[in-house]
Amino acid sequence: MVKTLEWTEEGVRFIDQRKLPTEETYVTARTYEEVAEAIRNMTVRGAPAIGVAAAMGIALGVRDSDADHLSELRRDFEQICEAMGETRPTAVNLFWAIRRMERKFEEAGELPLPQLKQALITEARQMYLEDIAANEAMGRHGAVLLPASGGVLTHCNAGALATCGYGTALGVIRAAVEQGKKLHVFADETRPFLQGSRLTAWELMQDGIPTTVISDNMSGAMMKQGKIGAVIVGADRIAANGDVANKIGTYTVAVLAKEHGIPFYVAAPFSTIDMDTPDGSRIPIEQRSTREVTHIGDRQIAPTGVRVENPAFDVTPHQYVTAIITERGVARAPYAESLAELAGMAAKS
Repeated sequence: MVKTLEWTEEGVRFIDQRKLPTEETYVTARTYEEVAEAIRNMTVRGAPAIGVAAAMGIALGVRDSDADHLSELRRDFEQICEAMGETRPTAVNLFWAIRRMERKFEEAGELPLPQLKQALITEARQMYLEDIAANEAMGRHGAVLLPASGGVLTHCNAGALATCGYGTALGVIRAAVEQGKKLHVFADETRPFLQGSRLTAWELMQDGIPTTVISDNMSGAMMKQGKIGAVIVGADRIAANGDVANKIGTYTVAVLAKEHGIPFYVAAPFSTIDMDTPDGSRIPIEQRSTREVTHIGDRQIAPTGVRVENPAFDVTPHQYVTAIITERGVARAPYAESLAELAGMAAKS
């Protein structure tokens, strides 16, 4: 299993996803500022991975703080958390991770500073382990929903590279294959950052899972030809009513799936469900550099000066979602009720 990120004594080590699939390179962020930049520039990406990376960045910054007193360390801690929160606005896991580290800081606030610092490191590393366990649980819950054989379409990358390991949507596919299902994955290329053709295809080929890359505008034709039996994607934020924010283009795929009578599944950890956001209209959508659209690598593919829009995400209304797969179980419509039930399970645990 590829190690998307890991804690080391030197800093937080990442596989550089910008260079895949042609170059497998690892970089170490040695300061919290470098971790924040790795999140911002998409060295690391995917909502669950972003959350754990932020937690590790916070722990790294606190560990290396020169503060001699709790008040000074608290000031540094707040500055570090603010820097992490400014990296990417849509992925709610980022803010979930920051809040969890804030709670741990308060819980351990009476400890001597070295022990307080260690408590934050331990918390971040625990979040890493929990993410892998959650993904494996999602795989078990979701595998039964996929067909015994045939094509499954996915958009963007919701695999090990988007998490701490195993993956959300790809974790469900992996679990289904491990159960003996004969699946063939169709991976949308996912313009403009090409997470599908660069990352999803690379991951699945590492596992020997049959994979075909298609351009984003081919998915409807593949469905009409009967090549797609199910769609499964990840998510960056899920509103309380079941509206799903995911990589731009997901909404298009969901509408096409509905038109062709194909189930559309979303796999995400419970930390991606934002019960404080009532519906998708309240989800902030990150706007990224226009260069991602006008260039592929260093090659310009659009006229100089042309107007460009580059929203990183779109919102799929809940009525297009067949089921939401989490580590706590599978939620179905009406989502306001089923997601609230999952939230109650989380509160009890």
